[in-house]
Amino acid sequence: MNTNSVNRTDCPEVKVPFLIFFTVGIVSLAENLLVVLAVILNRNLHSPMYCFICSLAAFNTIASLTKTWENLMIVFADVGQLEKRGPSETKLDDMMDSLLCMSFVGSIFSFLAIAVDRYITIFNALRYHNIMTMQRTGGILVVIWTTCGVSAVLMVRFFDFKFIMICFVVFFIVSLAIICFLYVYMFLLARIHAKSIAALPPGGGGKCQRQRRWASNMRGALTLTILFGAFVVCWAPFFTHLIIIMVCPLNPYCECYRSLFQLHVVLIMSHALIDPAIYAFRSAELRYTFRKMLLCSSWKLCS
Repeated sequence: MNTNSVNRTDCPEVKVPFLIFFTVGIVSLAENLLVVLAVILNRNLHSPMYCFICSLAAFNTIASLTKTWENLMIVFADVGQLEKRGPSETKLDDMMDSLLCMSFVGSIFSFLAIAVDRYITIFNALRYHNIMTMQRTGGILVVIWTTCGVSAVLMVRFFDFKFIMICFVVFFIVSLAIICFLYVYMFLLARIHAKSIAALPPGGGGKCQRQRRWASNMRGALTLTILFGAFVVCWAPFFTHLIIIMVCPLNPYCECYRSLFQLHVVLIMSHALIDPAIYAFRSAELRYTFRKMLLCSSWKLCS
């Protein structure tokens, strides 16, 4: 494509039908609410890791609800029921942007907390219950939700300043780097530990028990790695969009990428849709809980 011949009209904005936004939003909202209820109702899931997973599902619920309501507002505005730039609509739009930012920052912090929890589970198994108590887990969750709420309000309030947008992108990149480093380091150490277990003399139940516990912990770590990979795939295009706004706002090639913005938003919403499917596929306890919740009319009758 010749640079001289490219202009804004060569890459018209890609429009995603409202029905797709609405369907993805409603389904992901229902799925994540199901995860939250499963963790609350099943006492076997009352552990630090599942508390952090429940927190992640709650942030996904906020994202799904926010984007679904925002798209409903757009429909109402298109049919003349709402002013697109009225004062009350602007305030509501800012509030929804704050909730979306909150869900993003909360997802990052939740993944970081889960990664640290898995690290302690695998490499400090004997001290795990002393380190990760439920009281300490509750304190961590309070800090996460408070920090996310405050930072989201500040981000939206001052997002017109380029410095805030840069901080937002840098936070995303640095957080990904930290979590990736922690997972790589975890799996490298896991390989060394696996070799040391394999080198133990055969006989007795100690070696088999350690191998089973090790396999279970590594399966949990692999599940969370898959979740994190899905998060990166779904959110990275949006942050590439923000980088392009800062670096080349007038370049025609960049404008072609920016024309895909609605697809990037669908990807963000799809992240909330994908996570519960990964939970259900990888966790036998969650699958069991989902079946009881969906197939039984009363939780107590099914217990």
